[in-house]
Amino acid sequence: MNAALLVDFGSTFTKVAAVDLDEPRLLARAEAPTTYATGLEHGLDAALAALERAYGAPLPPFHHRLACSSAGGGLRMVAVGLVPGLTAEAARRAALGAGARVLATFSGTLGPADLDRLAALDPEIVLLAGGTDGGNRTALLDLARALARCPTAAAVVVAGNREAAPEAAAILERAGKQAVVVANVLPRLDTIQVEPAREAIRRVFMERIVVARGWRTVEARLGAILMPTPAAALRGAELLAEGAGDAAGLGELLVVDVGGATTDVHSVADGRPTDGKTVLRGLPPPRSQRTVEGDLGLRHGAPSLVEAAGLVQAGGEAETWRRRARRRAADPPFVPGPDEPAEQEADQELARAAVRVAVERHAGRREPLVTPHGRRWVQHGKDLRSVGHVIGTGGIFRHAPDPARILAAALDPAGNGPVLRPRRAALWVDGDYLLSHAGLLAEVDRLAALKILKAGLVRVA
Repeated sequence: MNAALLVDFGSTFTKVAAVDLDEPRLLARAEAPTTYATGLEHGLDAALAALERAYGAPLPPFHHRLACSSAGGGLRMVAVGLVPGLTAEAARRAALGAGARVLATFSGTLGPADLDRLAALDPEIVLLAGGTDGGNRTALLDLARALARCPTAAAVVVAGNREAAPEAAAILERAGKQAVVVANVLPRLDTIQVEPAREAIRRVFMERIVVARGWRTVEARLGAILMPTPAAALRGAELLAEGAGDAAGLGELLVVDVGGATTDVHSVADGRPTDGKTVLRGLPPPRSQRTVEGDLGLRHGAPSLVEAAGLVQAGGEAETWRRRARRRAADPPFVPGPDEPAEQEADQELARAAVRVAVERHAGRREPLVTPHGRRWVQHGKDLRSVGHVIGTGGIFRHAPDPARILAAALDPAGNGPVLRPRRAALWVDGDYLLSHAGLLAEVDRLAALKILKAGLVRVA
């Protein structure tokens, strides 16, 4: 048997799966609480013991041991650049799947107040952009000199004007800061090129993750952590959409991962205007996109979820929803039993609300424009109306009595509103919760990863 062990170190749970690459098939999966406080190896040992129980026999020898980690929510990142909208968009796209979350964006010059705020944010990474290739050199160098005076220990990814970037990095290094030069994220005003910056952020993520207690011990057993969990999940979504070898993918899709603290949405779709009456404003949307909603969760995030979704405005039900949210935030492991049907229904309604709001935020929007030639539309972001598949992943979809009802909240069947959500789509559940594991496995065997992931999908509508 050609077996592989796949490990996802999450902020709350360490999730493990054993797969056979020869057939290919899932052998068993299990999870245990992540033990950051006492050493990650303890949570790993508990998860592996649970995996062996689920397998029902001693685990086979593993020819591959692959791991990813969300590292407690990702590295803190700020972006510094010249043009506010472009800098923010470049930072958001560079952080996508790279193990970072953008705390703030600074544009223009960096004054004393800006530097104080940047230092107070205590970022671990600064993305420094500025100037198009062949354009103004001075602006990037001025920003580098200002950052050199800032009391931050953050690594700086220099992704500006290629003629000035090496000198900017030298300024930062003379001030004792770690600086990495990559290709310009804005080589032209109409082009964003983020992959080199994203890879640099991933490298910093991997370098800094090993300071967590127990990582050295874990690495000795598993090898290096391959990638951040968000990158693994996005690769899993891309694999499912695009296929591998002679196995077809599903095509354009949307994945919604509803968790206790956040709701993540991944889309793999073109997203550009599909008719001659719509024009795209801004930069072309990326084919693969991920958004994270930190205020939409079913447990830790329940109080902010009921506010964001408008549940507390539901007349006499407002206080009931607040009470339910407080209970879930205070007791994250809480799972309502069959003797609490009202609480089971509340979990479903919370999940529906999280899906609806998260997909609305992820999708693009359009607004009407009256012209001498008639009504036209201006599109901002990604048009997802033609996406053919919506996949739910996470515990709520595996345990809810009606997962299709939850996932249907992602859809807008009429398709006439300002938010460009999917209109009609097949609804699926990732029954084995293997999206990030499949993204990991794709590093060594894309075809096996796809077959195992597809085998675990359950169509619910």
